[in-house]
Amino acid sequence: MKVFIFHTPELTPTDHVPDCAIAVDVLRATTTMATALASGAEAVQVFSSIDELMQVSEQWTPDKRLRAGERGGATVPGCDLGNSPLDCTPEVVNGRRLFISTTNGTRCLERIQGAGTVLTAALVNREAVVNYLSSHKPETVWIVGSGWEGSFSLEDTVCAGAIAHSLNSQSLEEMAGNDEVFGALALYAQWQGNLLELMHHASHGQRLLRLECFDDLKYCAQLDSLNILPIQREPGVLVKKD
Repeated sequence: MKVFIFHTPELTPTDHVPDCAIAVDVLRATTTMATALASGAEAVQVFSSIDELMQVSEQWTPDKRLRAGERGGATVPGCDLGNSPLDCTPEVVNGRRLFISTTNGTRCLERIQGAGTVLTAALVNREAVVNYLSSHKPETVWIVGSGWEGSFSLEDTVCAGAIAHSLNSQSLEEMAGNDEVFGALALYAQWQGNLLELMHHASHGQRLLRLECFDDLKYCAQLDSLNILPIQREPGVLVKKD
């Protein structure tokens, strides 16, 4: 298995796709997706455009849908939810489809949706992702951070490093497909004991703190708290892997 880490969707190759691609948006889209599916959501459907989200979700009755829209960390007017995983309780999402559009995470998923297998990862479900990779052993794996509007983000890179750190069935030299793997591993090695503090240093973490999303940061910084693996069933639609 050869693992490649890309800090943003824009840095991925455009001439091919891997056997398995993993979208990472720790703050907060992929954390929210994992939480929604763990709480009983029927599926999560992602959109880069709010207008498209509204149009497609109109085909579902209000009792079977939830619209989640976020731009710049804030809830989009007209949506039921923003992008907080804490809102995705079983009472709210069970049996419903979550239609979601966020600043960065949904753009990342659109970029990789042509891969053979598409997963989403966050710190909260790191172990489930690692278990899948260890058992299925795809030949090539891309771990793609969502970043923030095209730029590097600490939280996505430390999550990529956490995944790579746990893939210890082969030597690092055999596994690492690019230099970014070594950088992500080093970042995780330094901060694995205090991921919440790292979130507070991250630019998007500071943005969320200004929006008073303190509990969101604490939740997103948890490691291996959910045994859930979101997997793409069809382009743009994620379900819980059985």
